Amino acid sequence: MQAYPLNLLTTRNQSTRDTTALPLPVGAKPMGTSIGSTQPAPSSQHVIGTSIKPALPQMHLLIVDDDAPVGEACAEIAATLGFHVQMAGNVATAREIIASSAIDLVLLDVKLPHGSGLTLLEEIRIQHPEAIVIVMTAYATVNSAVEAMRIGANDYLTKPFSIEELSTILERSARRQVFDQESRTLRERLRSGSGPSNLLGNSAPIEKLYRILSKVAVNTHPVLILGEAGTGKELVARSIHANGPSPGLPFIPVDCGSLLPDLIEGELFGYVKGGVPGAVRAKTGLLASPEGGTVFLDEISELTPDLQARLLRALQEKEVRPVGGGPPSPVRVRILAATNRDIEAMVNKGSFRKDLYFRLNVVSLRIPPLRERKSDIPLLAANLLERARRGTGLEYTFSDESLHMLMAYNWPGNVRELEHAIERACALSSGPVLRPADFPSAIQNYSIEVTSALSPQAALPDFPEAPRPESSPSKLLSIAELEKQAILNTIRHVKGDKLHAARLLGIGKTTLYRKLKEYGIAEGPGIH
Repeated sequence: MQAYPLNLLTTRNQSTRDTTALPLPVGAKPMGTSIGSTQPAPSSQHVIGTSIKPALPQMHLLIVDDDAPVGEACAEIAATLGFHVQMAGNVATAREIIASSAIDLVLLDVKLPHGSGLTLLEEIRIQHPEAIVIVMTAYATVNSAVEAMRIGANDYLTKPFSIEELSTILERSARRQVFDQESRTLRERLRSGSGPSNLLGNSAPIEKLYRILSKVAVNTHPVLILGEAGTGKELVARSIHANGPSPGLPFIPVDCGSLLPDLIEGELFGYVKGGVPGAVRAKTGLLASPEGGTVFLDEISELTPDLQARLLRALQEKEVRPVGGGPPSPVRVRILAATNRDIEAMVNKGSFRKDLYFRLNVVSLRIPPLRERKSDIPLLAANLLERARRGTGLEYTFSDESLHMLMAYNWPGNVRELEHAIERACALSSGPVLRPADFPSAIQNYSIEVTSALSPQAALPDFPEAPRPESSPSKLLSIAELEKQAILNTIRHVKGDKLHAARLLGIGKTTLYRKLKEYGIAEGPGIH
């Protein structure tokens, strides 16, 4: 194993635009030479290092190539870019390094002695699934490229390749690795609810939302957030801002559905003195705020056609003109927008501008309604009970009947309705156990209708009843225990029909079988 020091190949004097070469590392190829070939590269090759790029954290690069001169040349070039390099000339040595070292990127030759590079690629994917693998070969064919990509290669280099080609692909891969690592970290924060936004859930639809959120948060382009009322659109917007590049800057929500058009125009674009009635001094619009930050345009579908046109111009020209004239100012904020309406249908009808829709819809996020992620209800409910405990000092828990009722309800008002229902139950409960009578009548009536639609003989002789906790009633149930009660009681209620139970719980049948296996419950009569 050999580590190569960081060094620069060239530097450029920005004032004279001249390029001055620094000493090359020992063994490095001169500029204009192709790696893997004795022939000089075309004269159009540019000198590496002529532009200043943001520094990247040091990455661990493994080069696997039995051609020693090519491997050493690649190592020298990678070292000048800041990589910590390890080399292997055969499959056995590569396996030792893979098993004992951190690996971020791999340069892998397809043709290796005593083994196949593609076989080694499969092993890398198992032991280092997050590593970025760049396959090199002098025998480039469409089939070999397709096979490498199918197994898990991220990129492809054909020998001979130039120094610039190698440097470009290494830098691009390193930036992708940094981005992927940041996305994974953010996704884990979102999943655990430890981030500033405290998003909660682990169902498949919310996991998909986490994956998209973790990617869009680190950028600054517009995002259009779609979802029914009460799903938490502002919470998602705050999550994007809090986990983005400027979390310390202001987050400013603007309710486009409740403010008068003139007020929205003045707030977003600003105005000069006398530009609007009663304006005794000029006002800088939110879009041009020198502080920067994020402006969240809630219910953007309610904007008037005139305001849609003004916002479109601001997004296109990246500058804002205040009401009443005056010089333009650059847009300094990130724009997030949300609506609970079918905005595509509005575009088709002509009530919302198509060009503005495309400007805002760089990335769209759909927040699933609560009825599509019912398996998250125990987690959400437990979090709301913990919030109530912090506010009142009392520890609440759910009766089995109440938890089953919450899982069965369709929640047209989504998470907001769940929050209000639990707050009401805590306020009306005569003790620490929340019972069905403590919840709103709409939820109680729905539960009664569902129960009456089922056969009264819902008992299953060989299916266990959800165990009740042995602790005192005032002790808050764990999330896992709440989930177990919900699953077992729902299956009992539908007479063992697992597919029906999975639909009611908002989870897949595979997930339900896995949960039952975790509980040590085997199938019995009437369970299908």
